Amino acid sequence: MKLTDLDIIVTAPPAPGWGGRYWIIPKLTTDTGVIGYGECYASSVGPDAMKAVIADVFARHMAGENPENIELMFRRAYSAGFTQRPDLTVLGAFSGLEMACWDILGKDRDRPVHALIGGRMNDRIRAYTYLYPRPTDPLPAFWASPDMAAEVASDMVARGYTAIKFDPAGPYTIRGGHMPSLHDLTLSVDFCKAIRGAVGDRADLLFGTHGQFSTGGAIRLAQALEPYQPLWFEEPIPPDNVAEMAKVAQATRIPVATGERLTTKAEFSQILQQGAATILQPALGRAGGIWEGKKIATLAETYNAQLAPHLYAGPVEWAANIQLAAAIPNILMAETIETPFHDALIKGSIKVENGYIPVPDKPGLGIDFDEDLARAHPYTGDGLHLQMQEDPISYHQTNTFAGGAPVKT
Repeated sequence: MKLTDLDIIVTAPPAPGWGGRYWIIPKLTTDTGVIGYGECYASSVGPDAMKAVIADVFARHMAGENPENIELMFRRAYSAGFTQRPDLTVLGAFSGLEMACWDILGKDRDRPVHALIGGRMNDRIRAYTYLYPRPTDPLPAFWASPDMAAEVASDMVARGYTAIKFDPAGPYTIRGGHMPSLHDLTLSVDFCKAIRGAVGDRADLLFGTHGQFSTGGAIRLAQALEPYQPLWFEEPIPPDNVAEMAKVAQATRIPVATGERLTTKAEFSQILQQGAATILQPALGRAGGIWEGKKIATLAETYNAQLAPHLYAGPVEWAANIQLAAAIPNILMAETIETPFHDALIKGSIKVENGYIPVPDKPGLGIDFDEDLARAHPYTGDGLHLQMQEDPISYHQTNTFAGGAPVKT
């Protein structure tokens, strides 16, 4: 069996766009007619440029190869151009192609992917959700309202969720770490207080940031939140300075989580070695794929750390996350995004049931991908999957972050 054909689908989720402006889905076909789908979570170049990168990675390192040879193809991509170091864009392209290879292998052998990477360790995976506004919630007021957030949190707990994420501390900016304003500190505390009051001990609070704080600012914020016992403090400073993130981790009793912007075991190993986080959040569409994710999980196990795979993307990456989570002993939970489009794109083949995701036993990634629906929603814009704010934050008023929702124009 050999990889012969590549097609790349770029689909745009309908408004409100939870999961990003677009999702990049590579489709691979073998000479035996087996089809596999993957998803790339590289967002530093536009989709047209990314399609060219994906095509180049496939042509150089994968075309004509047996899809079993994951390690060989990874080493080719990792070493391309005399690099042998993490490359966000190339590894993002490879990650989606690698997922598609696993989908092919599972379908060819009539086995789910988790059966091929160590077997099933977990029958169901604990899910967590972001606090998204309800259709009746006013925007942008929702993003600065502890009361509305607490109401949504109560709704999610009633649906069975035992962990909820929110990020009231302001937007991510291109300017690197900053000191939070007193407005943002107060709002963050008010969110934690209101949500904890609404859910009690029925759900963990997951406090998200976007790498936007200075080291001192992150420590100030963490210490203000400690009375509400968050399960994690996510990516408190920019991801490019592991030693400084370790200082934050050492200064707070809240476990630090990080990883959505990291790629390969090389970067995650530095997090573990320097004690910068005890919860790793690889995005499998960026971190190197499923097999590299398994290696990251093994590294984490040796440091008594856990994984919580990140998801701000479409349902193909979600499916890959669940296959990995099923096969590792140190899974904490997995992010979920429940929208009608996510569900329809995989024809309801993965569900959240009372706060947990039953691991599918269908072959490959365990999904039935609706290619026609994906193609019926092409991306026609010129923005990136996510974009950062250029303006500095305000110290005169609260700085709201719109939950990752792309601006629809």
